[in-house]
Amino acid sequence: MTSPAEARRTALILAFAQAIVGAAGPICISIGALAGYYLLDQDKALATAPVTGYTLGVALGALPAAAAIRMLGQRGGFLAGVVTTAAGGAIATAALYAGNFWVLVVGLLVVGLGGAFVQQFRFAAADNAPPEFKARAISFIMTGGVLTAILGPQIVIFTRELLAPVMFAGSFASIIGLAAVGGVLLSFLPRRALAAKSTGDADAEPARPLREIISQPRFVAALTCGVGSYALMSFVMTGAPLAMVGCGFTQDQATLGISWHVMAMFGPSFFTGRLINRFGAPVIVTVGLVLLVVCALIALSGIELWQFWTSLIILGLGWNFGFIGSTAMTAQTYRPAERSRVLGFHDSVLFGSVAFASLMSGQVYNAYGWDMLNWIVFPVVAICFVVLVPLVKQRRQLLA
Repeated sequence: MTSPAEARRTALILAFAQAIVGAAGPICISIGALAGYYLLDQDKALATAPVTGYTLGVALGALPAAAAIRMLGQRGGFLAGVVTTAAGGAIATAALYAGNFWVLVVGLLVVGLGGAFVQQFRFAAADNAPPEFKARAISFIMTGGVLTAILGPQIVIFTRELLAPVMFAGSFASIIGLAAVGGVLLSFLPRRALAAKSTGDADAEPARPLREIISQPRFVAALTCGVGSYALMSFVMTGAPLAMVGCGFTQDQATLGISWHVMAMFGPSFFTGRLINRFGAPVIVTVGLVLLVVCALIALSGIELWQFWTSLIILGLGWNFGFIGSTAMTAQTYRPAERSRVLGFHDSVLFGSVAFASLMSGQVYNAYGWDMLNWIVFPVVAICFVVLVPLVKQRRQLLA
């Protein structure tokens, strides 16, 4: 078993790497749709396709990322992800110089492939931690997103016209520098593969069939709520910059709205792990889902700047509780020998759904407007409650 000190050190390294390399995500999300809009001609319906490319890349990279980390160990696998992220930034920059919309989509897809490795940080931190430290280890990683929330959008603001007259090229080029810094941080991770640490446990607890693992009620609830909270967040967030600019607000105001949103996504991570340990993951996920409903209600109340920003902040808070709580639930459903298959399946479904949500965001916004994006929150949350409520009741019975 990894010592608490070693687990904390690994979590801190991954948290700082998350803060730096993870900033590529907010960069792609905050200007992906605007850059797509900039490159398209009269028909703007596919403006969110670059953001979809990013989230699709995360989905497609889930299984390869898990396999690479299994073969190369944490350090080698994560460094491979950093190189992939840098390559995506270079392709996206070249696409803007060439004025090619679909090459931009490919570039962001490659950034997303690198992002699939970043998504493994939270599970790597949990798997290196003693049972009582797992939820806090996950929170450590998510806390790194606070810096991401500040860094990503600020980079966009200061680099959007850096390579003028090619709009947004400087922002995508900055992803290469972020990947380089992240690579230096990740080089301090232990050389030994995570799989090697778990050999004894794997021998004691042989791997079960994947169908048996994913049919567990806790896994079903964790995946459903993880997909629901993340997909809704992506669905609403992706359309928000288009809606704000469409309502007459500036690109900087839209970018700052995303900055506040991303900060709200990761800021609560300082204490989310402690809340999960105290109240249980299902309860925290429930709170997150309720916050998503509140976000939709605020967004539907009007189109003033404060309503856009407030709804985006609440959206981030809801995602934090819903996603970290779901991740903690998922980490309780598999054995060490089952890790790579389960997490590969989990993240493929999760980010495949997120990619679909981001693509549909642009379609729904262009066809039906900002209000419809928010009305869709309600039925999705209702589905999540159906699978989650039995677990909440079960925990209450155990505590009674």
